[in-house]
Formats: sequence, structure tokens, C-alpha cells
Amino acid sequence: MVDYQISTYEESVKVIKEVGLLPLSPLIPQYPSLDRITSKEQWHTGSENDPWLWRAQFPVDGVAAYGKFIKKKSVLISGEILPLVKTILGSKESVSKRYKDGLISREALELYTLISEEEGIDTRVLRAKAGMKDKEKKKPFDQALLELQGSMDIVVSGTKEKINASGEKNGWSSTSFETLDYWSKNNVVDLYGIEMEEAKDKLKNHFVKIGSPESLKALGKIFQF
Repeated sequence: MVDYQISTYEESVKVIKEVGLLPLSPLIPQYPSLDRITSKEQWHTGSENDPWLWRAQFPVDGVAAYGKFIKKKSVLISGEILPLVKTILGSKESVSKRYKDGLISREALELYTLISEEEGIDTRVLRAKAGMKDKEKKKPFDQALLELQGSMDIVVSGTKEKINASGEKNGWSSTSFETLDYWSKNNVVDLYGIEMEEAKDKLKNHFVKIGSPESLKALGKIFQF
């Protein structure tokens, strides 16, 4: 495994294209993550070299799909290997079919429906439209978003600043979401037509070129190869 050390957005784009899968924080033994390959001093500075800001720029630029796809942790997946990952971790059944079969929650179905009707919807707006603004509904709201990311139905599309009536920034920026199908279509990524075993073989061959024995063991458990 290459010992990456980067300091610019452009360098991070090259790393993502090379490794294919880049967690934001340590997730896989002996494997890079965005916080491992950048300096701690760069984070949360608000500058152009702040990796915390890059994370929201990657999906906007079509560099990588971004979301809590693996073990409820945020990861970036390049367009090159995204179809393989989707085949393995995603579902061939629609969200509505999975709900009818009792495989996902009612909240997940409702949020997916709202997101697909308004791609790129702000989390604050989504929560309000779902009727889940009350404090006691925050946990099921967050859980439903995790469900949909874990099944690779939705992705983070970026962040949106909170603006007051005067048009000024007011408060923290919030995450926005869109469906994976929508993101993939906009970035010319064909998610479908790959068989499971083919996806596993191709993904294994990809990681063998860049991983250590320990990281390959962990990746094998995640992607079942």
C-alpha cells in the first residue's frame, strides 16, 4: 500500500481515482483514509485545503459518490468501482418492494420518496416535509437515512448553507441528499448489468493491486470476496 500524503484537493482526487474506495476516517486496517493522508492542521480551517470541505465537493464534481455506505461510516467511492460496490452491497429490488416485503422501515420509504421527488433536498427541508421535526423523531429520521445509505439507495449530494431572511449565512451548513440513480445518471455511471460474481472478482482484483494482506482480509469480509 502506498503511503499517501497529500495537501490539496487535486491530489485527493488522484488518490480517490487510484484506490477507488476512500473512507473519511480509519475503517480498514493498513488502508488509507482521508484523515490519515492529510495533516490534522488542515481540517476545519475553512480554507481551500480543508478536507472537511472537500468531502462535500467530491460528489458535486462527480469525483466520487459519498455517503455512509459501509458500517455506518462515511466513505467515498469512485465512479469506476461504484457499479461493482452497488451490485454487492445494494439491492436489485426497489425500495417500495423491499418495504412491502418488510425489509426496510416505513420512515426509510417515506424519506426515499421525498428525496426522489426533490433531488438534492436539504436535510432540514427533508425532515420538515417528512413531519419529523419533533425532537423524539430525530432518532428514527437519522436511522432511516442510515438505512438508505447502507443499501446504497441515496447519497450525499453536497452541503447547503443556512440562509436567513436577509440572505446572510446563518448557522451551520446542512447535508443534502439525492438518489444514487440520479447521481450516477448525472455523472454518466452505469450501475446495472453486472452479475454478482463478476462484481466480486473485479473488485477483488482491484484491491489486490493496492492493498496489504490485512486490508484485503477486511475488504473481503465487507465485499464477500
